[in-house]
Amino acid sequence: MSSVEQAGLSRRSMLCGVLVALAVPGGLAACGGGEPASTGGATTGGGTTGGAGTPTGGAGGGQASIIALADVPDGGGAIAGNPATSKPLVIVRTGDAVTAYDAACPHQGTAVAPPENGVMTCPAHGSRFNASDGAVTKGPATTGLTAVPVTVRDGQVVLA
Repeated sequence: MSSVEQAGLSRRSMLCGVLVALAVPGGLAACGGGEPASTGGATTGGGTTGGAGTPTGGAGGGQASIIALADVPDGGGAIAGNPATSKPLVIVRTGDAVTAYDAACPHQGTAVAPPENGVMTCPAHGSRFNASDGAVTKGPATTGLTAVPVTVRDGQVVLA
């Protein structure tokens, strides 16, 4: 008889304990409060914001830059942090026209991917959205992406 069996622990109890011990640190790291500092490194391009939402991209008018226009591919898009909420935005560009949407899929909140061929896709369950207006084109999402008003000022995309 092993020492584990002598202590009254079943094999199932032992395995559950090991799984919890392995899962909890990963879950705590995912829920950590370091999002503003890490968001700056995760955005595409140099027009990011500092931890307190201060502009680092040089946008005029005292507004925090979301991303540099040059860092958003024409005919495509990029994911960048919203300086007002620290949540991801998907920025879509056609020439000098820029639109932005809350990147959270309305189905379950997973961030959608930047547009490819005019379509933004949620990696979790495959919902698709039209890049020109954010409308849902394929479920399981039943509503489109929420538009976020932006403008371009001094070569930087900023909140309108």
